[in-house]
Amino acid sequence: MVFPHAFAAEPVAPAKKPETPAAAPAAKPDAKPQAKPDAPPAPDAQDDATAENAEAAVVALPVSPEPVRIYGWREHVLIHGVKDKLLAKLDTGALTSSIHAEQNELFERDGKKWVRFIVTDPRDKDAVRTRIEAPLVRVARIKEPNAESTTREVVRLSFQIGERKLRGEFTLNNRNNMLAPVLIGRSTLKDLGWVDPGRTHLADQKILR
Repeated sequence: MVFPHAFAAEPVAPAKKPETPAAAPAAKPDAKPQAKPDAPPAPDAQDDATAENAEAAVVALPVSPEPVRIYGWREHVLIHGVKDKLLAKLDTGALTSSIHAEQNELFERDGKKWVRFIVTDPRDKDAVRTRIEAPLVRVARIKEPNAESTTREVVRLSFQIGERKLRGEFTLNNRNNMLAPVLIGRSTLKDLGWVDPGRTHLADQKILR
């Protein structure tokens, strides 16, 4: 049967195969590439990496930390101006250091306030009594347990514990009923070292970490 309105299909021309480029002639085994006369030499990447690693090694060189000193909760200290050593309690529960002082007397020197007082060990009847003078730093108000607040002079003293020489603030206090005539608080301990609560008198033994 013939359909009068049918369209005749036009034949499609077959796709042409892409032309294969001609192969380049093989290089002769004896041919050598000709180097350009003005071309600079290529940098050596291995040398650059070695230099970078060496520089990084120098920057990352570890620094040996200073040895940490360990002190017992009781040590002997030498207050500047006092001949004999005094027993001190290293107390991390107290902020400011304190020292037993007697006969405190305020006076002026060159327009500044000073304090004159006696340093001794109140528990030892034969202890040497030494009168020293120190500039007044401030007057602190201390509130005792179950008592009214009192004022105390605060002075800056130089002292030595073991081989360490330090300078810190001390509250002048009556430590007659305390375990030691001197107390070293946190404000000074942070620059001193570690405290071992289980041992005493380690400063003279030069205990390090």
